[in-house]
Amino acid sequence: MKIILFYFLKTLGFILGIVFVYILLGYLLPFIEISAKDDGEKKEIPIYIYTNGVHTDIVMPVKNELHDWSVKIPFINTKSKRTDYQFVGIGWGDKGFYLDTPTWADLKFSTAFNAAFWLSESAMHCTYYTKMTVADDCKMIMISKNQYKDLVKFVDEKFDKDSNGNYILIPTNAVYDDNDAFYDAKGKYSFLNTCNTWANDALKAAGQKAAFWTPSDYGIFLHYK
Repeated sequence: MKIILFYFLKTLGFILGIVFVYILLGYLLPFIEISAKDDGEKKEIPIYIYTNGVHTDIVMPVKNELHDWSVKIPFINTKSKRTDYQFVGIGWGDKGFYLDTPTWADLKFSTAFNAAFWLSESAMHCTYYTKMTVADDCKMIMISKNQYKDLVKFVDEKFDKDSNGNYILIPTNAVYDDNDAFYDAKGKYSFLNTCNTWANDALKAAGQKAAFWTPSDYGIFLHYK
């Protein structure tokens, strides 16, 4: 009995130690800033980082001379089916988190466990907006055309595609509002690679300020106060 108790406490201590280190690194590493890269070009395209308190989205113009997101993310896939939206927010994450956890209050242990340990699929959440309002939860960043091309490439490559190169819609009623839809995505979510880690990497791909690594939206917005 003593041996069983010993190994139980040892295992528990090991798990708690990992959790402590993760929380510590999740707090400290975001303070290490990856500086923006100035490509010498005019910063003329507005993008935004937007958080709902759980997930960070990269928000871009629906259409400009460089890319038209509505071609592969059709307006008709939203409940509203409106075609007058000006911006689209895109985020990558765990499918269970996206479909079952719109807020932290909705989080289930099974969802968190599966997401943390590479046990579920991923999804892209795409949300259309008529306008963006800069606030604590929404920051605007001006980038160049080449930086925007790099950003579009990074985001596009995370979508799963069918044989014709189209994004694969996830049929679900678990949308957040009448202006969003979900699509299949590549990659596995984990406690080391979260939705916010992906958004942070998107900023790096576009040559913008970012955290060295962050599992949370806090680590991103820390550099855009």
